[in-house]
Amino acid sequence: ADAFAVARIEEAAALRAAGITQPIVLLEGIVNAGQLAEAAHLQLDLVIHDPMQIALLEQYRGSQPLALWLKVDTGMNRLGLRTTQFQESWDRLQALQPAPSALRILTHLACADERHSSATADQLARLAPLVRGRGAEVSIANSAAILAHPATHADWVRPGLALYGASPFAGEVGGTFGLVAAMTLESTVIAVRQLDSGECVGYGAAWRAARPSAIAILAGGYGDGLLRSLAGGSPVLINGRRAPLVGRVSMDMIAVDVTDLPPVLIRERAELWGKALPVEEVAAAAGTIPYELLCGVSQRVPIELG
Repeated sequence: ADAFAVARIEEAAALRAAGITQPIVLLEGIVNAGQLAEAAHLQLDLVIHDPMQIALLEQYRGSQPLALWLKVDTGMNRLGLRTTQFQESWDRLQALQPAPSALRILTHLACADERHSSATADQLARLAPLVRGRGAEVSIANSAAILAHPATHADWVRPGLALYGASPFAGEVGGTFGLVAAMTLESTVIAVRQLDSGECVGYGAAWRAARPSAIAILAGGYGDGLLRSLAGGSPVLINGRRAPLVGRVSMDMIAVDVTDLPPVLIRERAELWGKALPVEEVAAAAGTIPYELLCGVSQRVPIELG
């Protein structure tokens, strides 16, 4: 990666401690002089999205030149300076002492994942006169824009969800775009129950067997990042074969109907999402987006790198 981007200064510090030497962009910027000093010590690129941050830079007495990204709000209405504030802010940043080591321009797209929305073109039209003739490097594109809006690519792109190998577009999976899943969430069968017709499973007796059934109990639940909103029938892979989730997701366990599978044994592995079971499909079954699942895996889940 040419650079990394983080939300919080603690994340940037962790990357530096891990030996990362590439530029690190602090997307939410700094909120006080102490954070500014720490950012300078860590040699971070700072996103500037509020006049308060410019004032902190004007009061800064360190000798370390900083790389700055001036963020303009072109329609997201989250972070960023109004277009009417842009020129004054640009002039103030150019006048800083020490002078910025780089002064770049940044905006964020609100509807890039909606291919037929006019919002992206509208945002580009608001940005164009601000960057014209400045010779500054520009960053616009998120994952969806990288994949669907070539006009947004500019000098720097900021993939997020695509780094996981997942698609930002509803109803599509990352493999459609040549992306490969970077995360697999696995579990283990810890019990297999034999139910008679009419017996129920889980809290609230939310699922009732319509036939004699084999139910595999898997370790893992909403305490690990599986959403309680996962609907009955959501797919789980056991031995490479799909089986439906039954009953409600518990804090530590889920139940899967394996009646139609070859006999399932305790300690067998199950894939909850990953290369063989797209996270986009699981997210749709939970009524959410893939990001919520990928970012929501809790700290108690052991991580294996490789």
